[in-house]
Amino acid sequence: MFNVIIPTLNAAKDWPLFSQALLASVRPEQVLILDSESTDGTVELARMAGFSVVTIARSEFNHGGTRQRAATMLPSAEILVYLTQDAVLATSDAVTKLLAAFENPAVGVAYGRQLPRPDAGAIEAHTREFNYPASPDLRDLTSRGRLGIKTIFISNSFAAYRRSALMQVGGFPSTVIFGEDTITAAHLLSADYKLAYVADACVYHSHAYSWKQDFARSFDIGVLHSREGWLLEKFGRATGEGKRFVISELRYLWQKDPKQMPSAVIRTGLKVLGYRLGMMEAKLTPGVKRRLSMHPHFWKQPRSNPSL
Repeated sequence: MFNVIIPTLNAAKDWPLFSQALLASVRPEQVLILDSESTDGTVELARMAGFSVVTIARSEFNHGGTRQRAATMLPSAEILVYLTQDAVLATSDAVTKLLAAFENPAVGVAYGRQLPRPDAGAIEAHTREFNYPASPDLRDLTSRGRLGIKTIFISNSFAAYRRSALMQVGGFPSTVIFGEDTITAAHLLSADYKLAYVADACVYHSHAYSWKQDFARSFDIGVLHSREGWLLEKFGRATGEGKRFVISELRYLWQKDPKQMPSAVIRTGLKVLGYRLGMMEAKLTPGVKRRLSMHPHFWKQPRSNPSL
């Protein structure tokens, strides 16, 4: 038995395409919506679709804590499938293909492939193609020698967890800026579970980030790695991965959209700067951190301890 869990906030704009694809893949009673006080009719649309809806205060939303709350509400589910409201299932069997990974009893978590939106620009499309290749992968703790920190790369935009394994490792952390999926994957691999990348289970999901958003996201990644330093200590760094990405991106843009190459170079510099500032966030004031971050509300919370 499985359930699909979707945190929502003002999802009405994309709802027709999203819900149509979802209802072609699962039964309505298998879906749980956790809505953060939407004001655009999202709750009404979800109930009309037959989904179960739980409303939470927007001020209480937390990337990890909200997902963990859903997990505790579904004690009979063997597998928990997490989607974001902007991830559109590419095929009617996408969920089925993702769930097939759990036929291997050692798999504790699996995630699917993200395809660029149909109208995605070249920079946006390359990011998805680089991070979500066409070849599947099965990782365990020994993969860190091959992949470094990339061993625990995952995305909760389309991921599934064996509920018993998730609970065994303490569930999702509730005090991190984001990256709750990365931390949970690290805990699962440390507990001798495997992580499956299912390349034929696909969703359309990508973002046309601005320069500022790229900087802010990289800042938050730096914060995550600074506060959760054990991730880098245990899994190492993505040695050469950044350089490989930049070379791949420039080659891709040269073929697809050369005029975007200057923008890509500037973005790379901003990402590096953002990450380095994030790694030194302990030296920055809360006000500065709120301005630099993609999640400014996080900085209103008290400093938390690492999740290890």
